[in-house]
Amino acid sequence: MAEIKDRENALIMETTKGQVVIEMYPELAPGHVARIKELAREGAYDGVVFHRVIDGFMAQTGDVKFGNSSKPTYAPSRAGMGGSDKPDLKAEFSNANHGRGACSMARAQNPNSANSQFFICFDDAAFLNRQYTVWGQVIEGMENVDKIKRGEPVQDPDKIVSLKVAADVK
Repeated sequence: MAEIKDRENALIMETTKGQVVIEMYPELAPGHVARIKELAREGAYDGVVFHRVIDGFMAQTGDVKFGNSSKPTYAPSRAGMGGSDKPDLKAEFSNANHGRGACSMARAQNPNSANSQFFICFDDAAFLNRQYTVWGQVIEGMENVDKIKRGEPVQDPDKIVSLKVAADVK
């Protein structure tokens, strides 16, 4: 496994395609990192599908309301329209680049509407810089992100099997 510098600010995501390790940036996006960790520790992301996956761009997931394939509220046709029951987050835009492996928060048109959904960039997407909140970077397992099934919406989508804060994994 990749060397994790700060286990409290790293995630271990098991997907249907394999493991992905994400280093989080609390200095860039403290509110977003806190939310991701809070939801991860609640198990909210476990079973959530990658509902929007665009080749050469990004893989989006994190709809804990309609995108959780293990919950009765799972609605494939509505995946991507929901979030958590927690309040939306204030934007924490920065100069961080949306390059390959960047983890950034999805949102609606309102810049302060991010909640639980996030995406991982396949390639450089600098046009998103200073418009979306980068909160982390894939440090291992990007080859597994590359294997995630494409689609808008994705038919029979891949999913997050579990998402854990590295400090909580023995």
